[in-house]
Amino acid sequence: MSAIPKHPELSQRFNADEPRVDWHDATLWWIREKRDKAAHTLSEDWEALRAAASAIKDNVLGNLADYLTEFESKALANGAIVHWAADAAEHNRIVLSILQEAGAQRMVKSKSMLTEECHLNDFLAENGIDVVDTDLGERIVQLAEEPPSHIVMPCIHWKKEEIGELFHEHLGTPKGNADPQLLTEAARQHLRDKFLTRKVALTGVNFAIAETGEFVVCTNEGNADMGVHLADVHIACMGIEKIVPRREHLGVFLRLLARSATGQPITTYSSHFKSPRAGAQLHIVLVDNGRSQQLGRAAFRNSLKCIRCGACMNTCPVYRRSGGHSYHNAVAGPIGAILAPNLDMSKYSDLPFASTLCGSCSNVCPVKINIHEQLYEWRQELTRQGKVDFGKKMALKVMSSVLSNPGVYRSMGKMGRWALRNIPGMVNNSMNPWFKQREMPEAPQESFREWYLKNRK
Repeated sequence: MSAIPKHPELSQRFNADEPRVDWHDATLWWIREKRDKAAHTLSEDWEALRAAASAIKDNVLGNLADYLTEFESKALANGAIVHWAADAAEHNRIVLSILQEAGAQRMVKSKSMLTEECHLNDFLAENGIDVVDTDLGERIVQLAEEPPSHIVMPCIHWKKEEIGELFHEHLGTPKGNADPQLLTEAARQHLRDKFLTRKVALTGVNFAIAETGEFVVCTNEGNADMGVHLADVHIACMGIEKIVPRREHLGVFLRLLARSATGQPITTYSSHFKSPRAGAQLHIVLVDNGRSQQLGRAAFRNSLKCIRCGACMNTCPVYRRSGGHSYHNAVAGPIGAILAPNLDMSKYSDLPFASTLCGSCSNVCPVKINIHEQLYEWRQELTRQGKVDFGKKMALKVMSSVLSNPGVYRSMGKMGRWALRNIPGMVNNSMNPWFKQREMPEAPQESFREWYLKNRK
């Protein structure tokens, strides 16, 4: 069996189209700039709001079992049916059993990163269930038969002209027409029949409130509401970390979420679900899938504060220029590089190294997750566990021995400068990954230290 492509290889494929890389980079940075403007125009102090959100999440993680028990009790009292899933496989089986009990072979689904994490669509397809994603971005990548590349903007890597051709092929829109209004209207007409005829609707959960047993779904398109209000069965799937203690805490997170994600003051729809309507069913599936394990890892538990805003992706210089698919995981970017190794260290050992450790991700995180520090810690842990490639491990050992010994460092510097001047082919060759992506500088005659010792007064 061939090895699964890792981030460097997948990034190289993405970088083959340099104009697209530049466009992708600029688009995401534009969203990052919108986030900054939205944060600075907020009447409350932005940093105080972040600190409050972080403190609330700290409290949740320290008392998670109690809040989950409270939420379950209140949800049951509200008339919901509550299920518990230890992992992705159990989650998928539960969803399938609900569909089978309802006699349904078709379902509409709004955007849910948890179901992407569990590969629910593929599982249901294998069991004869037709699933239609109703979020426009999700529907685009579903028609293209590829996973989302971003947790908030799933098709951010697609240009409108490409979407026009995709819709021409699948929805019959005029060939060569890339007008966003026309394409959106075509999607609306295409999805209308799905909403009207499918009796089961699945949503994700942005926030679940322990105090009341209700949950909130945030969308900009209203597709979650359309699906749920027309269906007889509503399935809500949530990771166990999505709990907040009280309804009043929503004000903190709703102010932070949309501003951090897209630069909006608030999402267009913040829909509250508490009880099933008469004659209908509400199922809530609480999913662990490695979260308890992450909670037990002291160095990484803060990652469970994540509210899936995508701000770390929009600012990350590596993500912006390597694309979401290079992370080969449902959740991409810096936060995905923390969460993924928790599930499988071997499969995702490459991801914590896909970072400059610049700290921009930590600076924009609305719940103050120390993302870059956790990425650095994962590098140490993966090395200790023997999950790092032998070549990388040896290179790091050599670098460590050179950089920790001043005499060796100075000697190697002299040798390197001499080689660049006299036999540049020793360094400027395809065997040097650094040279592949850069123009090597002209070697100076002396190091800064040598210059300083000669010229200090």
